[in-house]
Amino acid sequence: MIAERKDDHVRFAAEQQRHLGGYNQFDEVSFVHHALAGIDRSDASLVTRFGGMEWQVPLYINAMTGGSVRTGAINRDLAIAARETGVPIASGSMSAYFADEAVADTFGLLRRENPDGFVMANVNANASVDKARRAVDLLRADALQIHLNVIQETVMPEGDRSFSSWGPQIEKIVDGVGGGGGAGIPVIVKEVGFGLSRETVASLGDMGVRVADVAGRGGTDFARIENDRREHADYAYLGGWGQSAPACLLDSQNAAIPLLASGGVRGPLDVVRALALGAAAVGVSGGFLRTVLDGGPSALIRQITTWLDQVEALMTALGARTPSDLTRCDVLVHGDLRAFCADRGIDTRGLATRSRSQAHAHAHSHETAHATVGEIR
Repeated sequence: MIAERKDDHVRFAAEQQRHLGGYNQFDEVSFVHHALAGIDRSDASLVTRFGGMEWQVPLYINAMTGGSVRTGAINRDLAIAARETGVPIASGSMSAYFADEAVADTFGLLRRENPDGFVMANVNANASVDKARRAVDLLRADALQIHLNVIQETVMPEGDRSFSSWGPQIEKIVDGVGGGGGAGIPVIVKEVGFGLSRETVASLGDMGVRVADVAGRGGTDFARIENDRREHADYAYLGGWGQSAPACLLDSQNAAIPLLASGGVRGPLDVVRALALGAAAVGVSGGFLRTVLDGGPSALIRQITTWLDQVEALMTALGARTPSDLTRCDVLVHGDLRAFCADRGIDTRGLATRSRSQAHAHAHSHETAHATVGEIR
């Protein structure tokens, strides 16, 4: 039954990708063009550092699937693409493995095909510490993702109906796998496409979670997927629930823990937009799934390679030597996203002139340093 559900998820997700509209809230973020801001391409680096980790690129293949013969083949192709491009990769939820160890290889091949890559295991918030450790051991994982999916579970015919234990259980997993403060592997908590509010991000930080992936709406919609699996499709009204990734990033500016962004990422410009709004790295699931289903690993390798090349090109034009430098670029927020920010008390005006503010702060710091040296002399 679980294998059948995993195959259904892939089928419905692929159908959604083929019918997604072109517009989402990433289009409500634009850059102020400064014609003399550019740097030399040789001075730009894609390396990103966050939460005690270092990735060679600010892009990753986010959690998708596993647990059946068909999804195992998909994971193999994704792992090959990750190996050949150097992007980190996450497994899909490993609940199927906990229910039946016979499907272990549909997840384990993520490591077998990508022996030296950065691999993340994925469990739900109800997983015991023992199950979380088993997931990490199976993949020899470099990090553990815990996914939050209360809306998906609510619509899923066979889904969970009790959620009050999730917070305490996350704390237990952090202590048991993350080493209670960072001695073990990093624990990353992510949504599955409905977004994380700043209140949720703050709570996760208090629990000891190392990194949060905001995983907003705009890409694969699991409320729609689970509703399509229902006999009467009576939860259609929950389609589009939640906040977009740009909204989540703006909502959680200056968060106490690093943020990753995924959900509705369509191309290199969306990657750069997310990085400029504060993401340390950007994940893609649905778009990469469609590519690998249509063209196999070679097509996905070409796509990822192109994206990385163009992300670096855009950084060069914007004057950003590192992904984190994009947070100094001036951006404008428009439309419904601006209205969301107004309602949440987020002042977006400063984003449009932050390069000037930071240049002034740097100059003031430089002058203060000179004055201090003069006093010492």
